[in-house]
Amino acid sequence: MKRFHIHLHVEDLNVNIGFYSKLFGAEPARVESDYAKWMLNDPPVNFAISTRGQGAVGLDHLGIQAETPQELAELKTHAAQADLAMQDDGATSCCYAQSEKHWVTDPQGVAWEHFQTLANIPVFREESPAAAAPEASACCAPKAAPGRPVGVPVKSSSSCC
Repeated sequence: MKRFHIHLHVEDLNVNIGFYSKLFGAEPARVESDYAKWMLNDPPVNFAISTRGQGAVGLDHLGIQAETPQELAELKTHAAQADLAMQDDGATSCCYAQSEKHWVTDPQGVAWEHFQTLANIPVFREESPAAAAPEASACCAPKAAPGRPVGVPVKSSSSCC
C-alpha cells in the first residue's frame, strides 16, 4: 500500500504537535526536538512537521511513500515514462530515516518525493557532502535549476542532472 506524504515547515513544534494531535485524534508516531511524524491509516498519510525548513513556514514538500521496492520502482518507471526530469538520490539518510528515494518538482516548484523507508535512525541526517548543502530543505528536497524546474517534461533524452 502506498501512503501520501505531506511535510510542513512550522515555527513552533510543540504548538503544532498539540494542534495536529487534536486534528487527527492521534499522537505522533515519532517526536524529536525538531520533528514530528504521524503515520495515519485513515486516510493513509505520512504527515510530518519540522522546524528545519528554509524560508517561510508552510508546505515543504509532498510525496508518495512506497511500502515495497516494487512499488517504488513502479513510481520511478511512471515518472520516467511520463518524461519527467528526476533527481535520483538512491539510498540516503534524512528525516530520521534511511530511505531509497527520487524526486520530481512540479512547474510551481513544489518538490514531490517518491521514497521507501528502510530503517529509522537516531539523527535527522547522516552527514554526506549532499546533506551539507546549504540549499537543502527539511528533507533534502531538490532545488530546481534556474529556468528549468526538476519535474517539467524534458524535450531531449539527456538527463537533467
